[in-house]
Amino acid sequence: MSTVTQANDHDHDHKPTGLKRWFFSTNHKDIGTLYLIFALTMFFVGGSMAMIIRAELFQPGLQFVDPQFYNSMVTVHALIMIFGAVMPAGVGLANWMIPLMIGAPDMALPRMNNMSFWILPFAFALLISTLFMEGGGPAGGWTMYPPLVLQTKEEQHFHS
Repeated sequence: MSTVTQANDHDHDHKPTGLKRWFFSTNHKDIGTLYLIFALTMFFVGGSMAMIIRAELFQPGLQFVDPQFYNSMVTVHALIMIFGAVMPAGVGLANWMIPLMIGAPDMALPRMNNMSFWILPFAFALLISTLFMEGGGPAGGWTMYPPLVLQTKEEQHFHS
């Protein structure tokens, strides 16, 4: 009778640890978690904007912020809540669940999956930074309805 020993069996499955785990992950659960954490963070950012909007509407004539900043903030709030909270939450849930439901070891193209997440924080940093730039952020309201989108600061001064 012979016994098989695996004395030379080394674990070659090197997974990143620490920050590398989150920056370079190809694991669908880690990437899904990143999406969900980002969505929650954007939900709080958009929620804080909603609180400023509600404070502005609390009493007629009460001014907390500049009217142009208010219009920009309503638009940025909409973009953050839709494209920064709702959609990434759906993508995060899908990243978590789809491979488990179909029995796959991971998502297809896992590195692209990771890169697609890391575009989001930079994109939303740029979007939020427009609120503090000279011309102001986009000011088309929640719906981006053309009559509101076409209004510019110069046209508002011209008509008043």
